[in-house]
Amino acid sequence: MNGTDRSRGFFKDVKRLIIKVGTAVVTRADGRLALGRLGALCEQIKDLNSLGYEVIVVTSGAVGLGRQRLKYRRLVNSSFADLQKPQVDFDGKACAAVGQNNLMALYDTLFSQLDVTSAQLLVTDSDFRDEGFRKQLDETVKSLLALRVIPIFNENDAVSTRRAPYEDSSGIFWDNDSLAALLALELKADLLVLLSDVEGLYSGPPSDPQSKLIHTYIKEIHQSEITFGDKSRVGRGGMTAKVKAAVNAAYAGIPVVITSGYAPENIMKVLQGERVGTLFHQDAHLWVPVKEVCGREMAVAARESSRRLQALSPQDRKKILMGVADALEANENLIKIENEADVAAAQLAGLDKSLISRLALKPGKIESLANSIRVLANMEDPIGHVLKRTELADGLVLEKTSSPLGVLLIVFESRPDALVQIASLAIRSGNGLLLKGGKEAKRSNAILHKVITTAIPDTVGGRLIGLVTSRDEIPDLLKLDDVIDLVIPRGSNKLVSQIKSSTKIPVLGHADGICHVYVDKSANMEMAKRVVLDAKIDYPAACNAMETLLVHQDLGQTAGLNELIVALRTEGVTLFGGPRACKALNLPEAHSFHHEYNSMACTVEIVDDVYAAINHIHQHGSAHTDCIIAEDQDVAEVFLCQVDSAAVFHNASTRFCDGARFGLGAEVGISTSRIHARGPVGVEGLLTTRWILRGCGQVVNGDKGVIYTHKDVSL
Repeated sequence: MNGTDRSRGFFKDVKRLIIKVGTAVVTRADGRLALGRLGALCEQIKDLNSLGYEVIVVTSGAVGLGRQRLKYRRLVNSSFADLQKPQVDFDGKACAAVGQNNLMALYDTLFSQLDVTSAQLLVTDSDFRDEGFRKQLDETVKSLLALRVIPIFNENDAVSTRRAPYEDSSGIFWDNDSLAALLALELKADLLVLLSDVEGLYSGPPSDPQSKLIHTYIKEIHQSEITFGDKSRVGRGGMTAKVKAAVNAAYAGIPVVITSGYAPENIMKVLQGERVGTLFHQDAHLWVPVKEVCGREMAVAARESSRRLQALSPQDRKKILMGVADALEANENLIKIENEADVAAAQLAGLDKSLISRLALKPGKIESLANSIRVLANMEDPIGHVLKRTELADGLVLEKTSSPLGVLLIVFESRPDALVQIASLAIRSGNGLLLKGGKEAKRSNAILHKVITTAIPDTVGGRLIGLVTSRDEIPDLLKLDDVIDLVIPRGSNKLVSQIKSSTKIPVLGHADGICHVYVDKSANMEMAKRVVLDAKIDYPAACNAMETLLVHQDLGQTAGLNELIVALRTEGVTLFGGPRACKALNLPEAHSFHHEYNSMACTVEIVDDVYAAINHIHQHGSAHTDCIIAEDQDVAEVFLCQVDSAAVFHNASTRFCDGARFGLGAEVGISTSRIHARGPVGVEGLLTTRWILRGCGQVVNGDKGVIYTHKDVSL
């Protein structure tokens, strides 16, 4: 909900606002006064008053407070015998009379502490039938506001001709929500804020995990879609009444926001244009926010398109990939223009060099991506592949087959080439896809998405791959565990951690890429120099670049190690040391062993032997990719068998940990998870399994009539 909304930019011109305070805000769940909440609200109003806003308050709560006070008085004044009799509830109008006095005394006390003056204005439905009253009301409020006094309105339930509070919904207004809407029109307010005990209007009961917050109410869309929960625990109509009042005011020209009265500073956030609560506006249908209208719709459309894709022949799916590859090459110049614009904007904004490096599509990159797609297209079709066939009984054959996962949500930062790889893998594996790239690659992602989806035939539909354009859409998408099957974040540790803590959808990925190269005492030092330099400088911003160099203690004073250190420095690598390396090699101390530089820098440490190297990796690594340089095969095998990482190499650069280099065609990311897929995730990592049973009328019948054979049948 953070961030601003373009549709709320007009709030900067607000001068006069009406704040309606619901009973659920004024009181706690047990019916007692929520003094802290009311005090915080008064502080907000005081701040608004000081900033020059004309603030009018419409408050509920009198009946609730009056009932609480009368219950106490009855308890104090009752004999034991009286308490044994059935207790009759109090008359609502009596509660209103007692509670109104109490409520206004509280407002007066709280505002007095803030050096603010308030005034009480009690009205009834019949008052507004008098033209003279309405004119006098306007003049009185103008006078109060000119004096910086806070007018506080409430329906005068004690003398109202309405049958009883909470029971009658007739007349010019029928509760304090509709009163607030009426006053907004009468007093020509610029904004009406209805405070509730929830964040805003939800698509269903807020307690339902499937419900989502509606940021902008569009009558044509939401009127028939919303399912209201129970009536408010207090007050007359809860959210139903608020929405009715909000719609009436909004379509008469007064913008309305329903938001939580529990959250501090919410009113100020609304005025600053932040996306807080639910906005009602007569022009809302012209904005049609993508998130509210299309979030779920985008995921459902991707699923439907994926099923059409799966129904095609393997040859037709191959043709789609070939078409995508051709389209990328045909539009290379256009892609280059948009990418260069992104890079220039990133440089102008002073973004990190490693991020800009990942952002740029270097010469030859489009051709390389297109060729990778063609490799993927020429691979054996992965969908519906029979993995195992078993005869359960005579004439009853079970097959375990490969099947697409469904709909994938990929959140990635910086690298627009990741969009191409992920999209091609989704097509090959028959999955629907939602993509959210970083804002720094906005133009690159948009053109790549357009080129790819245009190449997808109408028989499948370009909505197979949806492009999410706003970061604000992600929280709602992460709630769609009924239509999104897997989330794969590709980015910083912070991004991955945030996503994992915000969704019930399974998450696949890695948080850090802290890769090690261990140089054993048996290493060929020329080979070691070659491998270490490549692991560090070939692409230092990559997650498979070396971040820590571990060296056997016997190499500490050798010419070979000295040449390796000199070579790294010559290439521009900044070296930091662990405690032992600092002393032996005169290096500045590293702040942490668990650090991903993503740049021309790395940590060096000296270890006793291969076992110490393994322990160091397990303690400080990220289980991504780790390598040993050694000629001693026994030592190498110990390392390969005992290092618990997704990829473990012997005498080879960590940079080989890549889907394309592994022959996967491309990768959707590298996973350090231990469930489902690990290491570079290609087509196989985007598949699950289905069981297909072929019989000839068999029934279980308590297993009496089936003779199980459980024979493996050759494929």
